[in-house]
Amino acid sequence: MRELLRCCVWLLCLWGGVLQALTVTDDRQVQVTLERAPQRIVSLLPSLTETVCVLGACDRLVGVDRYSNWPPSVARLPHLGGLEDTQVEALVRLKPDLVLLARSSRVTSRLESLGLKVMALEPQNLSDVQRVMLKLAQVLALPEPAQRADQLWRELQAGLRSVAQDMPTPLRGARVYFEAGAGGYAASEASFMGEVLQALGLNNVVPASLGSFPKLNPEFVVRADPDFILLGETAGESLQKRPGWAGLRAVRTQRVCAFERSQGDILVRPGPRMVDAARIIVECLKKHASA
Repeated sequence: MRELLRCCVWLLCLWGGVLQALTVTDDRQVQVTLERAPQRIVSLLPSLTETVCVLGACDRLVGVDRYSNWPPSVARLPHLGGLEDTQVEALVRLKPDLVLLARSSRVTSRLESLGLKVMALEPQNLSDVQRVMLKLAQVLALPEPAQRADQLWRELQAGLRSVAQDMPTPLRGARVYFEAGAGGYAASEASFMGEVLQALGLNNVVPASLGSFPKLNPEFVVRADPDFILLGETAGESLQKRPGWAGLRAVRTQRVCAFERSQGDILVRPGPRMVDAARIIVECLKKHASA
């Protein structure tokens, strides 16, 4: 009987640990309390979708935003719109116990008013990426979450170092301009992509002092006159039509990397595929440098 009681106490402790509430502070500095590990998750940010899946919890996703397209298994999930047009009614019908989204999402307050648990996580730099990996590992109640997140982070760092070794010596120190989005939004030295460029031995012409993703006047790039121009999204207009850009050395020498949509998706997502992003950049620079 004594052994039976001990066994029952042990099982109760184990059960209590599984259901133990967890309080996490998200990127709005809002404390979010979860009574148990979420089993029905909606992710409205592609980088968060990818991180959840790499952490081994893809099967907990019940819905994603329209831009989440990796890993391929998420294609079968309901796609619920984007930052500006989230399909709230369809999302609610999925009965999620956690919604992951960007800090800049406009639907956050409405979802919370409907009683849904919402967590805003929006990594801007590599340190943020590491922090989000750990936070998601904790929220998912993975075994030894700190170790799992640390392993993933170390694999990413090792991958970046490996890709950097493939950068030809003559290209090290090249001055680059990376346009992360339509409308002249650039990735500065302070952004995750700026830090990837630095890891590859490149010099970003957009300083950290301007913020992570500043909207720049075309004249800024003219004054900087970079050696290479990288476009995270296909430009809506010919670069020669931008004021003063026809004279840029990168445009004159055709050292412009205009990435395909599938490549652009990888490049602008601060998550587990940043090693792939670095590899895409190196291959494009090598191609255009030898042209």
